[in-house]
Amino acid sequence: MGEKFDYDIGVIGGGAAGLTVTAGAAQLGAKTVLIEKEPKLGGDCLHYGCVPSKTLIRTARAYHEMKRAERYGLPRVIPEKVDFRRVAERIQSVIDTIQKHDSPERFCRLGAEVRFGRARFTDEHQVELEDGQRVSAKRWVLATGSEPAVPPISGLREAGCLTNKDIFSLEALPPSLIVLGAGPIACEMAQAFQRLGCQVSVIQRSGQILTKEDPDMASIVLESLEREGVKFHLGTEIRSVRVAGGHKEVVFAKNGREWTVKGHEILAALGRDIATDGLGLNNAGVKHSRKGIEVDAKMRTSQKHIFACGDATGKYLFTHAAGYEGGIVVSNAVFRLPRKADYTWLPWCTYTQPELASIGRNEAALKRDGVEYEVWTEDFAENDRAQAEGEGRGTLKLLLDGSENPLGVQIAGPGAGDLVGEWVAALNGKVKFSTLAGAVHPYPTLAEINKKVAGSVFSRKVFSDTVKKGLHFLFHYKGRACEMPEEAEEGGRG
Repeated sequence: MGEKFDYDIGVIGGGAAGLTVTAGAAQLGAKTVLIEKEPKLGGDCLHYGCVPSKTLIRTARAYHEMKRAERYGLPRVIPEKVDFRRVAERIQSVIDTIQKHDSPERFCRLGAEVRFGRARFTDEHQVELEDGQRVSAKRWVLATGSEPAVPPISGLREAGCLTNKDIFSLEALPPSLIVLGAGPIACEMAQAFQRLGCQVSVIQRSGQILTKEDPDMASIVLESLEREGVKFHLGTEIRSVRVAGGHKEVVFAKNGREWTVKGHEILAALGRDIATDGLGLNNAGVKHSRKGIEVDAKMRTSQKHIFACGDATGKYLFTHAAGYEGGIVVSNAVFRLPRKADYTWLPWCTYTQPELASIGRNEAALKRDGVEYEVWTEDFAENDRAQAEGEGRGTLKLLLDGSENPLGVQIAGPGAGDLVGEWVAALNGKVKFSTLAGAVHPYPTLAEINKKVAGSVFSRKVFSDTVKKGLHFLFHYKGRACEMPEEAEEGGRG
């Protein structure tokens, strides 16, 4: 008879990854306990990340559209100044609505027990809770997530800064805001607060915003934010932060000179720290570093009965990636069916306006790996729905190998996060370009841009000289009925 444990599976962390594993394991009949250090389930995404940020972004967009009513042929509107307390109340109401789906009662109905408090491993199968109780499980899942990183900049802690944990619950809108970093969170918040009436300055170490994206696609977002008034300082080295004259000042070097930017508040958006402190991972024999918990493709740690998923691994810090990895854990830890994580077609999106969504590899990655490729693009300026919506700026970029196999897609434009969903289905389902090109989309829709770029690739074969010669031979077609003058051709659209 084997060793007895209190539970079949213990899960530490009640965010997207942990909740996925808990729900799956419990419904499959495994005796499951979920331990969450915070007083509520949902994790960073629900309380401080995706949900509040997208709620704020929608509020800011509505206010922005009010001020731009004239561009739609409407009377000019001069809205009152924003009362951020009311904005924060709406954000909290959305969180509270979604929170009901992540209640302990719901998971109890599924068959899982939920405990609150910090857990620390005493050995490879047992943890000790804050109240001194000890819990053992045959298998453990680490889904502890990540936390906002506060960089060690001289004077920053003394001056004080905001992170995503407190930016959504401010008592008042600051007149000015300095954002440190230019990643997705930084860009989303910079645009949102600028639209609400706050003067935003962004300070970035590299010479590009959204550094994981291709420069040409990131520049579309940059230009949009700059047009709205966001000030960018790129290619900098932050030296220090200080308080002077009722403002916070960030001192940085750029092009051999020292510069100073003043603001009422500072938002630190310079990355995330993996939340593993205090877990006692060494007691459990789990290999880890500051970059995350080491896992294999089956999401197993160095201890094969202990799994890790979500931000805790330090790989892909997306809520949808956490949910996906949670499913991989359920397959391996509960079903005992070997399943490996495959991130080939993992999508992601930055929810600025325009949005920037990606799936697969981009040009920067292909160049780094020495892969030959060709580029196909379609502009939103040619999309009728985008023009009707007043959102004609942006581009879709499709990357193919020499055999016309897709390598990646990037979309910078209206609704990019939704538009990339068609590519998620097509690429995972290995759908042919002929099928995409032949599929009927309702008119007018933004999604027609996907059909159009697929049609462009497919039509290269259909309308080739070889096909035309064959049809001429079979049916004696006479060829062109009209020739444009050279001057007209030069001035025409390509």
